[in-house]
Amino acid sequence: MSPRLTTGLLTLAAAAVGTLGTKPDSAWYRALRKPSWQPPAVAFPLVWTPLYAAIAWSTGRAAAAEEERRGRYLALTGANLAVNAGWCWAFFTARSPRGGLATIAVLDALNLALLRETVRRDPAAAAALAPYVAWTGFATALNAAHVRLN
Repeated sequence: MSPRLTTGLLTLAAAAVGTLGTKPDSAWYRALRKPSWQPPAVAFPLVWTPLYAAIAWSTGRAAAAEEERRGRYLALTGANLAVNAGWCWAFFTARSPRGGLATIAVLDALNLALLRETVRRDPAAAAALAPYVAWTGFATALNAAHVRLN
């Protein structure tokens, strides 16, 4: 299977699994106190859709750019996307802002590792991946605010 197809399928799977675990309409989530700077609910799918496209494109391009250590890069991409999807389940399904914060802290570390490895392989791909890393940093601050307020 081509690296681009592999990362495309990994990203699609993460988006689907994450969506299944996301429950923003639940009574539990609606009852949470939220910071004043939280974006409206409609912003999240509007942001995540192009981010997932950028993840698939950038990691596919970086994986294809260098055959050496490709398996390691794809494993890092897969781990990143598994934790990405896992956050939804830790936060929403488990109803645990603290669990979500622990999960997103792992995701932040994986994001930095993935970005660093992508820069080494293909700087243009890394530039396309950077908004995902930035958004996840913002999501970490938002998750931390949920922990603090609740």
